Amino acid sequence: MTYTVGQMAKMLGLAGSTLRYYDKEGLLPFVERSSGGIRMFREKDYEWLQIIECLKKAGMSIKDIKKYIVLLQQGDSTIQERLELFQHQRTVLLEQMASLQQTLNTLDYKCWYYETALKAGTTDVLQNMPIEDIPEQFQEVRQNLTHVPMPTSA
Repeated sequence: MTYTVGQMAKMLGLAGSTLRYYDKEGLLPFVERSSGGIRMFREKDYEWLQIIECLKKAGMSIKDIKKYIVLLQQGDSTIQERLELFQHQRTVLLEQMASLQQTLNTLDYKCWYYETALKAGTTDVLQNMPIEDIPEQFQEVRQNLTHVPMPTSA
């Protein structure tokens, strides 16, 4: 069975323009075209498009996705390079996740802070609160927020 750009885009939850952009950027060398030049997606193309979307969500650039496609087309001699590309992106994603977790922890702390202030009717109660009176899950965040790091010498 074949699918049009619109049908495949709907299956993926993407805009048709996204698939046309991917094609223009060389990310869809496997997509067949009709004699009239219309893109014809097959069921096997769905998995490939899911991989492209995964890589995009992981923060991989179009340039690096293209590099992956070129390596893929070169065959088994590039397995190591492909593995390294994925391992690198995995590391990048883990670093982003750690940063996002830190951001979420800070937001959670500030929610607790203002919920506590709201109950007390003032933020004064929190200004000089000893660290041990702050819930344990927020103590590290509070220390990070109030600790002024010393400049590092070059």
